[in-house]
Amino acid sequence: MTERSLVLVKPDGFERGLVGEVLRRIEAKGYTLVALQILTPDRDRLAKHYAEHEGKPFYDSLLEFMSSGPVAAVAIEGVRCIEGFRSLAGSTDPTKAPPGSIRGDLGRDWGQGSTQNIVHGSDSPESAARELAIWFPELSD
Repeated sequence: MTERSLVLVKPDGFERGLVGEVLRRIEAKGYTLVALQILTPDRDRLAKHYAEHEGKPFYDSLLEFMSSGPVAAVAIEGVRCIEGFRSLAGSTDPTKAPPGSIRGDLGRDWGQGSTQNIVHGSDSPESAARELAIWFPELSD
């Protein structure tokens, strides 16, 4: 089933010049890039994006990190692209992410609970719809 998903190349990936490599892997997997923007997100947008984490111990540091520099926000489309991109990204812990995945090949271990793992990908069709509406409202149905 064709679906859409949000991918974010986080500030650590952007700073390290990995946007092109992430996009290359997305396209090599056969997914289509529907929309792309480079921006430094403000805390309001990030608070909407990470609303389910509000009140958790890492919430403030996550928003601080994600607003610390540019990100590449990408809308992708393809058959089962939500599940496929999450597999392509690898485990959120770069040390445990398998070789061949974005995080396994390019990620660094910054310590327990670090959010510096290069990419974010929507985890379900519902999350994808909600997140795409935050980052790309012009794509909303």
